[in-house]
Amino acid sequence: MASNTSQISPLQPVTRHITGHNENGKAVIHSSTPAEWESLGENNMAFNVVYTNQFHPDLNNDADVKTHETLTKSDQLGLVNPGGSVCRIVDFAPNNPVVVHRTQSLDYGVVLEGQIEMILDDGEAVIMNRGDVAVQRATMHGWRNTSETEWARLLFVLQDCKKLTVGGKALGEDLGIAAGVLKPSGNSQN
Repeated sequence: MASNTSQISPLQPVTRHITGHNENGKAVIHSSTPAEWESLGENNMAFNVVYTNQFHPDLNNDADVKTHETLTKSDQLGLVNPGGSVCRIVDFAPNNPVVVHRTQSLDYGVVLEGQIEMILDDGEAVIMNRGDVAVQRATMHGWRNTSETEWARLLFVLQDCKKLTVGGKALGEDLGIAAGVLKPSGNSQN
């Protein structure tokens, strides 16, 4: 993936606002930063990692912020953060190529803009509109923007999960055609 600090899609720019506390325990804005985007597939998709951390994050002395910054700067983050969560925004170009994949995670996918088709590996598909939510439970799936002209945007929260076994077969991460393009998450051995 190529990193880009500017917006790739024509959708509304995204700013992340992190809160914290002042010395009196009152809520304050810790920081406000514009999104940093990564392009995938010749600008057919754009990824923005909003925030990531380990389970039971330590908020004391901004330890969680430091953990997030260290992980995102390490260039080691796959789709899933082993032992933690990732909040990511993904913009999909009109009629984008579908990348069918599986993550070893429990994910919430919320349509923020446009219309998206969630496609499962058995051929089942469902159209999702703004406000619709997918609870994706380590299944082989892909996303297709149904529009010929407009971009679509989804917000995802991915949580690492225990290894899933179905019918006696362990199902780990499978990046499909994106293997070699996306970094492996490294949580399939859990």
